[in-house]
Amino acid sequence: MTKPINLALVYGSARQGRFCDVIAKWAGEHIASREAFALDHIDPAAAELTAAQTDAGALAALKRRIGRAEAFVVVTPEYNHGYPAALKLLIDAVYAEWQAKPVAFVSYGGISGGLRAVEQLRLVFAELHAVTLRDVVSFANAWTLFDDAGTLKEPADADVAMGVMLARLGWWAQALREARAARAYASAAA
Repeated sequence: MTKPINLALVYGSARQGRFCDVIAKWAGEHIASREAFALDHIDPAAAELTAAQTDAGALAALKRRIGRAEAFVVVTPEYNHGYPAALKLLIDAVYAEWQAKPVAFVSYGGISGGLRAVEQLRLVFAELHAVTLRDVVSFANAWTLFDDAGTLKEPADADVAMGVMLARLGWWAQALREARAARAYASAAA
């Protein structure tokens, strides 16, 4: 049996009263239901991550967590046609730890479903030498799709999309794990 892939579920919002928790819970349940993944939640609203901006110990801990992850699912809203500042701070806090790893997205927002934020994030992760997946799970007008308990009212299409995305993320994570083990990514430019 293959060792589970260390997958970090990255929350994109740190706003008070954020809807990100609902979407991240849904995504986390899908990820946790698959034996292929070992799940870590990385939330920029968590005190230890907020402290990473000014505390060297907290920053070192964040680098270890990002470095340990072999794949990422970023849950991002779209704020003013872009992605949130808290997510940008978290991404920019580290560099080499993102390299040669796959990144998938679950987005949400108004009519665009957060897809403009995802397109911007693709550029950022390309600069970090991460591999972004084409497959995205997107929730347009997300607030209307979930009930008061945070349950997706009509889950069939989103469940299928998430299954496909996670299968492909698993493939990329395994392939890149093997590639990094065979040859360190840093040596590619040496």
